[in-house]
Amino acid sequence: MLKAADAAMPIGVFDSGLGGLTVYRTLRELLPGEDIIYLGDTARVPYGSKSPETIIRFSSQISSYLLEQSVKCIVVACNTASSLALETLMQRSPRPVLGVIDAGVRTAVRASLSGRMAVIGTEATIQSGAYLKSLRKLQETAVMDAYACPLFVPLVEEGWTEHPAAAMIAEEYLKPLKEGSTDTLILGCTHYPILEPLIQRTLGSGVQIVNPAEAVAEDVRELLSGSGLLNPAKGGGSSRFIVTDLPKKFHTLSMRFLGQGIESVEHLSVEKLESYRLTGE
Repeated sequence: MLKAADAAMPIGVFDSGLGGLTVYRTLRELLPGEDIIYLGDTARVPYGSKSPETIIRFSSQISSYLLEQSVKCIVVACNTASSLALETLMQRSPRPVLGVIDAGVRTAVRASLSGRMAVIGTEATIQSGAYLKSLRKLQETAVMDAYACPLFVPLVEEGWTEHPAAAMIAEEYLKPLKEGSTDTLILGCTHYPILEPLIQRTLGSGVQIVNPAEAVAEDVRELLSGSGLLNPAKGGGSSRFIVTDLPKKFHTLSMRFLGQGIESVEHLSVEKLESYRLTGE
């Protein structure tokens, strides 16, 4: 059980790679006084092509490592890990664990006037049905269509967010939404907020876009505030960035997510990470 004296502990955030930086960025904006540790598992990305058992194992290793860094909560900034590993992490972790899926769905339900929603994401996230399962826990009668948009991720990582090719691909992917009655769209991949202006232009003002990164950041603020664990220190909080492979590449590509450079990126070997286990494994 954490005490008020533990408020200075950092927040832990992890993703399979770069996309979770959109969650980090939102947390940093909403909670500027908090220290944050971000871990990107760049050596084992993508998670979406791996089995549920593997995703749970990877997520447990990362969570155990973050707990050793004395984090006060863990944010799973990865849709695949949120859909497949979150429940296990919540059961085994002595610290609160939050994911992006339920947070995004709750926000969409509140925002939708018609109860007609949609989610776009990677093939793995869409095939998992995780967003629909989350919705069913809240509203059995609501409708949620789901569409895979796999080319959006490489567009973001190439920096082609305003390229003519991006507009053509967005038109093709989002055509069913433009032709339907959807009034609320969830960005079900942490890369997609970088494309939000393009997606909004493509769909028009009649569709409200929900960014789960903003929703989970609000959840973190409510959790810490309600527990008396907001960092009382004055001034800006610190940030640590850790990756399991190619720190120089991560440093370069992070500019596309954060709009500014980061001071340094630490390397954590997969071999060392694999030695970590959560209690109960």
